[in-house]
Amino acid sequence: MKLKNIFYSFIALSLFGANAQQSIPKVEELLDKMTLEEKIGQLNLLTPGGGVATGSVVSENVEAKIKAGQVGGLFGVTGPDKVRVAQEMAVEQSRLGIPLLIGSDVIHGYKTTYPIPLGLSSSWDMDLIKQAAQMAAKEATADGINWNFSPMVDIARDPRWGRISEGAGEDPYLGSKIAEAMVKGYQGDNLAANHTMLACVKHFALYGAAEAGRDYHSVDMSKIKMFNQYVQPYKAAIDAGAASVMTSFNDVDGVPATGNKWLLTDLLRTQWGFDGFVVSDYTSLNEMIAHGLGDLQAVSVLALKAGLDMDMVGEGFLTTLKKSLDEGKITEAEITNACRHVLEAKYISGLFDDPYKYLDSKRPEKDILTKENRTLARKLAAHSFVLLKNHNNTLPLKKQGKIALIGPLADSRENMLGTWAPTGDFNLAVTIKEGFKNVAPNASIKYAKGANISDDTEFAKHVNVFGPRIEIDERSPAVMLNEAVELAKTSDVVVVVVGEATEMSGEAASRTDISIPESQKKLVRALVDTGKPVALVLMSGRPLTTPEEFDLPISILQVWHPGVEAGNAIADVVFGDYNPSGKLTATWPINVGQIPIYHSAKITGRPAPGNGEFQKFRSNYLDAPNTPLLPFGYGLSYTTFDYSNLRLDKKSIGQGEAVSATVTVTNTGDYDGEEVVQLYLRDVVRSITPPKRQLKGFQKIMLKKGERKEVTITLSPDDLKFYNTQLEFVSEPGEFEIFVGTNSDADLSETFTLK
Repeated sequence: MKLKNIFYSFIALSLFGANAQQSIPKVEELLDKMTLEEKIGQLNLLTPGGGVATGSVVSENVEAKIKAGQVGGLFGVTGPDKVRVAQEMAVEQSRLGIPLLIGSDVIHGYKTTYPIPLGLSSSWDMDLIKQAAQMAAKEATADGINWNFSPMVDIARDPRWGRISEGAGEDPYLGSKIAEAMVKGYQGDNLAANHTMLACVKHFALYGAAEAGRDYHSVDMSKIKMFNQYVQPYKAAIDAGAASVMTSFNDVDGVPATGNKWLLTDLLRTQWGFDGFVVSDYTSLNEMIAHGLGDLQAVSVLALKAGLDMDMVGEGFLTTLKKSLDEGKITEAEITNACRHVLEAKYISGLFDDPYKYLDSKRPEKDILTKENRTLARKLAAHSFVLLKNHNNTLPLKKQGKIALIGPLADSRENMLGTWAPTGDFNLAVTIKEGFKNVAPNASIKYAKGANISDDTEFAKHVNVFGPRIEIDERSPAVMLNEAVELAKTSDVVVVVVGEATEMSGEAASRTDISIPESQKKLVRALVDTGKPVALVLMSGRPLTTPEEFDLPISILQVWHPGVEAGNAIADVVFGDYNPSGKLTATWPINVGQIPIYHSAKITGRPAPGNGEFQKFRSNYLDAPNTPLLPFGYGLSYTTFDYSNLRLDKKSIGQGEAVSATVTVTNTGDYDGEEVVQLYLRDVVRSITPPKRQLKGFQKIMLKKGERKEVTITLSPDDLKFYNTQLEFVSEPGEFEIFVGTNSDADLSETFTLK
């Protein structure tokens, strides 16, 4: 259902149908009263500053513009009292009293931050992800916000790109399920309620495919690849009722997304039936000048005609559209239509009925950073962790004995929340050191820093733009290392916490070397040399290249950046109060030379041998295998699971029919645990080259020690379809192969035929 239809269903007007484009009488009446300048004003989104900006521009003369009816929305202002001041200016001091949209980047929690989106996606738990979004919406709306610049659903297959941290990884099927869960969590069933908010799916489109993994860089791909591998999560968010769409910084087919009519009108509105509003990313309209599309007036015309409704910060619309209208370059109808889209969103969210509905000054204390919210954040974090290796079953640790807790991230409060948490407060975060003492009070836990996150002062300067994240100790690296080694020698077990500082990933945080910095590598090697059991807690906002660490006799737990309850959640898993169940949602390469590497790659005409041996004139490398360090969907548990007896309910189906696969899963280990049962599909022969396999279904199940379950996953007719050379969504007769297992390398298989 589309945006307006969600509202109409709520008010019992569903007779218009799922794809009806119905006008809203109150909006039409208001449009008739508005001057040209007031219509253009609704297309202007400003920030008064004070928050984290993603560009160098901060809006000026905001109050005067609000009173003059020249502002449609604000971001960067929070709190019921502060928002009320701005809203009163718009409602009581402008001519028509049109309320403001109040936006914010609530990317992974509001004040109660939870794991970065890449981490949250590793839970593979759609109910939990929806709960996370609901909690974020409840907190943000309590602080006066009614519009969220989330979810980010960009498919990303290059971990050099820093914003891989903000999405759900490499797979369009999983990404679509998460996009749907997030939109429904933010918007709920009733956008007029005071605890729901408008979602904004971003970045439309293909932002995650930036060349060379460099942020804001160009994107160039065929439409077949686009439709089959990248756009599904955007459409899933639209189908879930997303109220708004944000354009991306990159070009698509040679035209920047913000001015791309094929993208914003032909695809988004005509083909997909989107009836919400479209907003640019931060000054992306103005940036079309640098792209080479003309001056500010020219690119503003291009954007309006393409289907952009709201200009974020750049004020190209505000300052040039009237002139362009006078010169006949645009029509007033085009301005009116963009204004209509913005006003409809305000109407559907209930702002015309009560502009102050989100401004209850009692709500922040009641709804933000509550005990219940922090409990959920702790649960979300624990469920996001991925056990990568468990050498000699070192984990879980006993809550006794002498534990050496070592590493620059083990007691680093400022690095717990993760990137792009502008509404969070790292001072409220639980460090790992604190978490260990909370969960294992009877153990002797002693701490040593051991190393800097990086010894490179220039690199640290680049990372520390938003404040100190890499703090280079006054002590020499040798002194810190010696202290850590001596502590390890007197301990029963070592837990070393290493990886990335929060701003080593995220926006404008691309890296060409995605290994653990050498300062920390040296620390890990020295601790292993003590002969003590070592558990490595790895913190990052992206997949890392860690072949050296995997060759060491250590256990590895990937914890991403877990949020405000980081330390408690990590301790819960390390000490066995929760059995890790996370699975990777992005492939981990052996080295950057393998990038991009992903599970659904195509098979070439000269495939490498299946045994991994090198052969000349085959598609392989001289110096590395084709296979990754860790495959998509990978993740261990403290217990073990056995898969057996895979069978299909049909060996042959007709067009439009479904087929179900059932497998027996048994917990064969010593702990209760959760497992993500994954189903992959291969279309053996078709009219365009097929991927070697694609994720087409999954279930997360809980099994007691020794328990066995029959798990059934059904493939719908659409799961067998793809976009052909004419961009028609079709399925073709032939043989299909199903693989079921614990990750994308699953080898339990069956075949069926589509007639």
